Parts: sequence; structure tokens; C-alpha cells
Amino acid sequence: MSDEKILAGRFEADRGRLRRVAYRMLGSSSEAEDAVQEAWLRLSRADTSGVDNLSGWLTTVVARVCLDMLRSRRSRREEPLDQPAAETLAEHADPEQELATADSLGVALLVVLETLPPPERVAFVLHDMFDLPFEEIAPIVGRSTDAARQLASRARRRVKGGSAGFEPSRERHRAVVEAYLRASRSGDLAALLAVLDPQVVLRADASAVPAGMALQSKGAEIVARRALVGFMPEAELALVDGEAAVVVVRDGAPFRVLRFTVNGDRVTEIEVLADADRLAGLEIT
Repeated sequence: MSDEKILAGRFEADRGRLRRVAYRMLGSSSEAEDAVQEAWLRLSRADTSGVDNLSGWLTTVVARVCLDMLRSRRSRREEPLDQPAAETLAEHADPEQELATADSLGVALLVVLETLPPPERVAFVLHDMFDLPFEEIAPIVGRSTDAARQLASRARRRVKGGSAGFEPSRERHRAVVEAYLRASRSGDLAALLAVLDPQVVLRADASAVPAGMALQSKGAEIVARRALVGFMPEAELALVDGEAAVVVVRDGAPFRVLRFTVNGDRVTEIEVLADADRLAGLEIT
């Protein structure tokens, strides 16, 4: 048997699992098939003689293809599905496809996943649904291991909130972030308190705070006062990984990023990033 046939046989053994990975990331059976086919093309052209874990290698390839597809979809502002998810499943419901999607996400959860920025969705799916360690997820999403862990954690909170019907629209999220920025810029403590959840949590990386200052604060008044004291006039609204955030740019490069978790009309969590490596991995518009 030729090496190509052996390789094809090993790929076919993984095809069903790869399709499940791709479908959970993309929410479309046809796009999932495209991603799996692209993985085969890359496998057929690659030298895998030094690959010890071919299944893991294929998972990484499919994940990267899906991440590229999600980013391309967002840049063109396309709808993720050509038709409702339930109809898509029914249309492709041959026995193999039924097996591949039998334990897949419910339609409601797929809709919630569509609201996540691409890196969050990929990190969440790979870790929470396929048990891939963050050390392997990190290079796929172009982040550090800790940053990949935070992506999945943030996605997990949003999925939980979205499943309960509390996930805000992108427009609502943007409006809340704008209100936070407006109140911070004007120094309006009352307006800032109005947009913060009473139990809001602020988390910052070590590069974002002076030595000796706490990396985490909790409670609306504490977070609001800290926001006013540390506010930078250069702060502007921006899209970070496709979602409204606040960015400070200095010398033509991102200097600080504030990312927000929103529940209803209130900010429930603020993440402050200043580490150069982490900022370099963000998609900032």
C-alpha cells in the first residue's frame, strides 16, 4: 500500500471528529466540510514524517482554517449561516452526518456562539468541548497560554449568560462601552456608577498597573474611582477582536486596551491589558 493511501486512511479515520470540530466552530455543515477538505489538502502537501500525533496535528490545522474563515466572515460582515441552523442540519442529515452531529450543540447555543469574537469561540470550543490543553490552543489563536485561558473563560461566561437570554446585542454592548467611556472622559462619577454592575470586577495584567497596586478590584464604587484616576485622555472607542472596547494608542501602537463583559445595560467585568505580547495578538480596528 502506498504512503498516500496510508495517509488517506488515517485522515478518513479522523474525518468525523474533524467535521464535528469544524461544525461547532462554524455553525455550518457546508463550511465545516470545506474546512475539513482544506485540512486534507494541507496534509497531502505537508511532510508529516516528524509528526508523532497526526490526529492532534489535523485538529490544529482545522482549527486554524476555521479561525481564518470566522475572521473573513466578520470582515465581510456576512451572516454565519446560509439558512437557519435547524434547516441546515436537516438538509445534511445522512447517517454519517447524524452521527457527527448527534452530540453537537443545540441550535440555541450555536446562535450564542455566533456572537463570540473568533478567538474566543475557537478557544472555547477546543478546550471546553474537545479537551485540548491551553498550551496547544495558544499558538492557534496567536496568544500566550494565559491569554488563551482567559479567552475561553470569557467565552464561557458569555455562553452561560447568552443561553439564559442575557447576552447583549453588539449594538447594546457598544452603547454600554460608549457610556462608560463618556462618563470616564467627563469625570462623571454618578454616570460611571450607573453603567457599572454593583459587583463589577476589574482585572488588569501586571503591565497595566504600578508596582504594588492590586491586579483586581471589585465593586462599582472602587472600580469607578480607579477608572477615573487612571483615565487616559487618548482613550478611544475601537473594535478589539470584533467587539467594542476602549483602546489607548501611543506612538502609533496600542498602549492599553480595556475589554468589557456586559450583562443587560451594565458592565460586569473589565479586563485591562498592557502587556506588549498580549496586545500584539489582538485584532484592533
